[in-house]
Amino acid sequence: MKTLKTFAVSAVAAAVLFGLVGCSGMSTRDQDTAIGAGVGAVGGAVLTGGSAAGTIGGAAVGGVIGNQVGKDKQ
Repeated sequence: MKTLKTFAVSAVAAAVLFGLVGCSGMSTRDQDTAIGAGVGAVGGAVLTGGSAAGTIGGAAVGGVIGNQVGKDKQ
């Protein structure tokens, strides 16, 4: 079971990294939001042992934080 959780977290991390390749047309704030959501999703998955609720919650919190960090750059 631990192998499955490790695989799931790795898959989420890989999806985030590959998803960032498509960010070239996005504003800096949008990129920060996407990066925050990805990092939050991975963090939420790790902290909750791979639960879907933890992953989604982490993505939401990370997206908000990334959005607010991006606001300061404009």
